[in-house]
Amino acid sequence: MFVPNAKDVPLAKRAAQTVLLLAGLLLAPWAMASSVTERGESFDRIVEADGQRYALIGSGVFRYMIWTAYAGAYYQLEGEADPQPLGDIPRRLELAYFHAIDASDFAEATEKTLKDSLTLYEFNQIEAPLERLNQAYRDVVPGDRYLLSWNGEQLRLALNGETVFEDDDSDFASAIFGIWLGERPLGERFRDALLGTN
Repeated sequence: MFVPNAKDVPLAKRAAQTVLLLAGLLLAPWAMASSVTERGESFDRIVEADGQRYALIGSGVFRYMIWTAYAGAYYQLEGEADPQPLGDIPRRLELAYFHAIDASDFAEATEKTLKDSLTLYEFNQIEAPLERLNQAYRDVVPGDRYLLSWNGEQLRLALNGETVFEDDDSDFASAIFGIWLGERPLGERFRDALLGTN
């Protein structure tokens, strides 16, 4: 067994302190940052809304063909660290758009993605709120943000802070979050980035 002599102890202690100091300096900017940035769009690490605190799970950029369409961030109720995007827990998805998109394109993509990812029975169960959601979509321009949130009781879609749609069906909420975060999402890389698994 190695027993350091008296001269080696101070040197070993200084080396350990130096390593800890360097690690602290390298981690400090991340630990102190209150937001993350994706392609120039900033997302807070902690969000307070509806009397609840939400913690960032992950963020990323969605690419469609040759376009970088939007940046996004996914949040869950603080303390719920394991991603549960289809669970009945409070959660939020914020999307910041880089290009103009017509409301009709949102409606078309929503319906197509849900038909592809749900059984016919499941799709039929959400058809009424889906029709209302598709009518509620608004055109977006670069810089606009949609926020999809479920506070445990209410699904809400807001454009730049203005609520455009609400519904209280948790199954519908899970289906809508599933468009980006489900097993068959719009983009697997984007989903994995939002869930912090890539």
